[in-house]
Amino acid sequence: MAKKILLVDDEKDLAETGRIVLQEEGYSVELAYDGLSAVEKVYEERPDLVVLDISLPEMDGYQVCRVLKNDPQYSDIPIIMLTARAQRSDEFRGKETGANEYMTKPYSPEMLIESVKKILG
Repeated sequence: MAKKILLVDDEKDLAETGRIVLQEEGYSVELAYDGLSAVEKVYEERPDLVVLDISLPEMDGYQVCRVLKNDPQYSDIPIIMLTARAQRSDEFRGKETGANEYMTKPYSPEMLIESVKKILG
C-alpha cells in the first residue's frame, strides 16, 4: 500500500506540482491549502508524512506543527517544513516546534523526493 502524504501549501500551483511529483514516485497525496484544514485532514486521514508550508491562512505552519507534535496520537507523524524563509532563526523555530526536516523554496522536485525518501524509506 502506498505511503500517504499530506501536502499543505496555500499556493495551489505549487501544491499541485508537488502532488504530481510525489505521485509519480508512488505516494498517495492529499492536499490542504490552509493550516486549519491541514490539522483536520491529519485527524481524518492520519498520513505517514506531512509536507507543510509555513505561511498559511487560518493557522501558520508553526502552529500546525505544534498542535500535531503536542498530540500523543499524532506526534509520531514526521513533518517536512517548506518555506521561502531562509534565515537560520526560521529554521531553528521550525525544528523547535518539532519539524523533522526544513526545506527552503524554491526547491527542486529531486530535493523534495530525496527528503521524503529519507524519512519514509
